[in-house]
Amino acid sequence: MTATVPAAVAAAPAKVRRANFASAWLGWMLDGFETYSIVLVGSLVVADLIGQGASPLYFGTILAVQLVAWAIGGLTSGVLIDYFGRRRVLMVSILTYAIATGLAALSPNFTIFLILRIIAGLGMGAEWGPGSALVAETWSDRTRGRGIALLQCAFGVGFLVATGVFWLLGPTDPGTWRWLLAIGALPALVVLFVRRRVGESPLWQESDKRRREANARAQRGEAREGDRALTTFTLRAIFADRVSRGRMLKLLALSTASLVGWWAVSTWVPQYAGAAVKAAGAAPTTTTLIVVAYNAGGVVGWLVWGLLADTIGRRWALFGYFAGALVLTWVLFGFHWGSLGLLTLVVAVNGFFTLGQMGWMATYPGELFPTHLRGSAITVVFNASRIFAAAGALLSGAIVGGLGGIATAALVIGSIYVLGIVFSLIAGPETKGLPLPK
Repeated sequence: MTATVPAAVAAAPAKVRRANFASAWLGWMLDGFETYSIVLVGSLVVADLIGQGASPLYFGTILAVQLVAWAIGGLTSGVLIDYFGRRRVLMVSILTYAIATGLAALSPNFTIFLILRIIAGLGMGAEWGPGSALVAETWSDRTRGRGIALLQCAFGVGFLVATGVFWLLGPTDPGTWRWLLAIGALPALVVLFVRRRVGESPLWQESDKRRREANARAQRGEAREGDRALTTFTLRAIFADRVSRGRMLKLLALSTASLVGWWAVSTWVPQYAGAAVKAAGAAPTTTTLIVVAYNAGGVVGWLVWGLLADTIGRRWALFGYFAGALVLTWVLFGFHWGSLGLLTLVVAVNGFFTLGQMGWMATYPGELFPTHLRGSAITVVFNASRIFAAAGALLSGAIVGGLGGIATAALVIGSIYVLGIVFSLIAGPETKGLPLPK
């Protein structure tokens, strides 16, 4: 697992590398737009399709079903990109979530809305893996952390775009959610760009060639040493090997901390800020500005993650971000903020750590597994823990409804960042500046 691919194999024309990055960036940015659109308009959806005063569990259900669908779509795409390539799966995934999101804007009732959000979630989950693999496999070893961070910050940019569009459409207009989701059909146009400009990963092409050759030898009864690793089903291969299994379990602990912490805590930031704005008697648009501050902090956090990962290393950068996320979650939700200015600042710093840390999942796992398993490995890390995050979203909704406070739910669920602190330094070897394993 430590051998590396020759430079000639890993090389790709600069024009292709730029197109690959642009397509992955656009796809992930629009994923962020879709994701945060639901966070912003979830309460409007519930009020419109269920009725005013509906239980917070309805909002938690929207988040939970999308998370589960995202996990299923992501896990499926990881296997598909290892066997059929990064480019093809990228196109299908973008088209799926774009069409389903556009149709969701026309939902006549809550049940149909949930069904369409499940389909959209499948496509959204499937988009991340091929885009991340394409960029990781065509970026230089020395600056891969920064390249992946630049890609991952697109998710936060999508948050900012969604927030801006939400503000322009009118945060209090009951029909805003339909218009915001209708705009979500635009990513379908990205498929045209992907189809014309994006090239396949040379690393995957070489890996696919070796896999096909190994399968052919196995059918002739001429299997060589190492062929079994190439011909074993990817998910089984990851957990069959003792070293890769140990790494995967530790990475899953880290991703559970990241995703549960974000989905079950920070998704309540808009409503928490809205309550503070209302109590202060400020204009409702102030809530939007506070949410923008959170997302802007996340974008900066992603970019700084890449710089730190390429300088002090992946593991120490992880440790710092998890520690910061724990502290800032308690600072944000553990105190009463009389000043909206101070609240905005704390929200921004919270976003730096809780949202900005997500970059590690596209960087570190892919550097611990060989090319023929990379797609499956990174999507398992990124998506399997979403099941726990879905439970966290429902639990936080129940805590809010039962105890009557968003802050209480955030403080309880946010403590999971302790898990990230513990596992950040033992998840695997340092990979800063090293070539991707063959």
